[in-house]
Amino acid sequence: MSERKMLSIWFFVGLMLTVIGVIVFSTGIYYLLGSPPPTVLGELNPNLWWGALMIAAGLLFLVPSWLHYKRESE
Repeated sequence: MSERKMLSIWFFVGLMLTVIGVIVFSTGIYYLLGSPPPTVLGELNPNLWWGALMIAAGLLFLVPSWLHYKRESE
């Protein structure tokens, strides 16, 4: 009988951060191409910065946990 390994919780945390980061980043692209939102710091495009930061953090969790899972399942 082969024993199947489970994914780490950090895989799902990274997946969630990456997906939400892509949504926030795409909103920033939308505001960059159109008119910026009428806020005080809208011209600084915080959606682009926070979206990119969330994508980077998500990939920082996602990639190592996926590689660890693939290594253990072989």
